[in-house]
Amino acid sequence: MNGNGGEEGGPAVASSSNPPTLDWKFSQVFGERMAGEDVQEVDIISAIEFDKSGDHLATGDRGGRVVLFERTDARNHGSRKDLEAQDYQISRHAEFRYKTEFQSHEPEFDYLKSLEIEEKINKIRWCQTANGALSLLSTNDKTIKYWKVQEKKVKQIAEMNLDASQVVGNGCSGRSTTNSPSPSLPNGCSGSTFNFLSNDLSFPPGGYPSLRLPVVSSHEKSLVARCRRIYAHAHDYHINSISNNSDGETFISADDLRINLWNLEISSQSFNIADVKPANMEDLAEVITCAEFHPVHCNMLAYSSSKGSIRLIDLRQSALCDNHSMLFENREAPGSRSFFTEIIASITDVKFAKDGRHILSRDYMTLKLWDINMDSTPVATFQVHEYLRPRLCDLYENDSIFDKFECGLSGDGFRVATGSYSNLFRVFGCVPGSNEATTLEASKNPTRKQVQNPTRASRSLSSLTRVVRRGAESPNIDANGNSFDSAIKLLHLAWHPTENLIACAAANSLYMYYA
Repeated sequence: MNGNGGEEGGPAVASSSNPPTLDWKFSQVFGERMAGEDVQEVDIISAIEFDKSGDHLATGDRGGRVVLFERTDARNHGSRKDLEAQDYQISRHAEFRYKTEFQSHEPEFDYLKSLEIEEKINKIRWCQTANGALSLLSTNDKTIKYWKVQEKKVKQIAEMNLDASQVVGNGCSGRSTTNSPSPSLPNGCSGSTFNFLSNDLSFPPGGYPSLRLPVVSSHEKSLVARCRRIYAHAHDYHINSISNNSDGETFISADDLRINLWNLEISSQSFNIADVKPANMEDLAEVITCAEFHPVHCNMLAYSSSKGSIRLIDLRQSALCDNHSMLFENREAPGSRSFFTEIIASITDVKFAKDGRHILSRDYMTLKLWDINMDSTPVATFQVHEYLRPRLCDLYENDSIFDKFECGLSGDGFRVATGSYSNLFRVFGCVPGSNEATTLEASKNPTRKQVQNPTRASRSLSSLTRVVRRGAESPNIDANGNSFDSAIKLLHLAWHPTENLIACAAANSLYMYYA
């Protein structure tokens, strides 16, 4: 079942018939780890992103590399009718293949602050394509780079004018390579004969009857990645997110305390549009955790905080957006505060729906879906880690409680997804009345040892359909019925923009699933 893009009104509008529960199947895996094979730290995937068309996928890893994949299924081979006439086997789902990779960032050292800057890719964002070239932004903790990847023709000298018996002064044979079977060097000289003692040009008696210039021909094509811009020295704290504007000209970058606005063509300056740094750092109460531009309106963006709130700001109001236009905050029940309340409320990822009507947020325990026209309460809440509540002390001791899980929405807005521990990820239906709550494992058999997740809906509030889905309730097992392992975690995933295809990262392996 494939989505056909976002719809006005999105999942908040009840439909007469709910979409059926999707049957997820394994599609592909890249970099599969063999049994007993150790994973190198630099190979662990740290970012995943589809481009707007869904024809390309980019991943970044802790070693500073960016790997690109391209779509190869029937979409690139003409219409279905033409393929049927040719008896061409049509793929039922999107398939990808390795395209190229390049080193985006290198480890650095800040001598002024005596600080090591690791090469790990924090975020990747695709930019608009031009002239067949792929463009993307990648960032580590401090530096953002604008990359352009395009095909270049490899040119070689294919024909020389000199006779084979003559040797030129640079030691290369001068015979014609037009009909010669011997391989040519990149400068066009034959590699079969070398004379390192000759320093003089030699000509036949009477000279050459005519002088022909060498002929340059294009042989094969190769993909070349070129860094067009470097946006540096604008953040005192670690960059946690970057986001492209719908105008195609600007983007934002956010760290713990500030959000900066950049022009893609200008790397020497940026504009600070949000600043939560207090006059006295001892008064610091919350930090920025994620920032995202609205997919349609170029003047709107949202950013989340460590206190569990999302602020929607309008760039038309003022140059420095100290005041928000809307505040989305889920107020806690009286008497429910504990030592872990603020930690598990911290939002780790924010995504807009394709039409911009809804915002999906992920905190440690839940997924929440918000309607941007209603800030009083989320439209739906999906319990992801409720079964871990009795183990918060242990998770705090081993720092797992600070893990930053990402989330994603389907192109049609009917479903949401996020990762969990033990290499599991969850898919929930967010249409009112839907009971879809699927738990899958990042492996070639995603539904093995599957148990049915109990679901429970809460009462309606103010005639709003507010759904709560719960995972497994036992503290000793995860939602898939397996032993819980906080060391194995699925933090990064991305949903294809137009089809029901999810790409997720399990350590150094990239898994893809379709429905």
